[in-house]
Amino acid sequence: MCWFYELSGTAPFSVIRTSCSSLTPSPPCSLPMKLSTQRSIFGPVMCVLDFDYEDEVIERGNATEFGLSGGVFTSDLTRAHRVVDRLEAGTLWINTYNLAPVEIPFGGSKQSGFGRENSLAALEHYSELKTVYVAMGRVEAPY
Repeated sequence: MCWFYELSGTAPFSVIRTSCSSLTPSPPCSLPMKLSTQRSIFGPVMCVLDFDYEDEVIERGNATEFGLSGGVFTSDLTRAHRVVDRLEAGTLWINTYNLAPVEIPFGGSKQSGFGRENSLAALEHYSELKTVYVAMGRVEAPY
């Protein structure tokens, strides 16, 4: 099932919720569900796709040039950690989604950006460390 919203009308825009299922593709959901896992979609989109094997999920999730974020929902935390370890995304959530407190780095991988926002990681990204040692006493120079 994939839910997404469309803007309609004139400003201010209203939001219309549309749900799509890979089992019953019908307009406006006639595009393959594969498309929803391979595009960088900005908006309230949730794709829930069934699977038979864990490797299938990993392959589907990584078969894109993007990697901003993703989420895994399961009651098996061992499995969740195993899956997020193999997913190629900069930010991953387990049993929640889209939380980004300023203390935690947020950012993507692949074509979804570089560096991190928030936390000390952001400061380090925009900074260059330089070390300067200053001796304050008399300097003995043999030359």
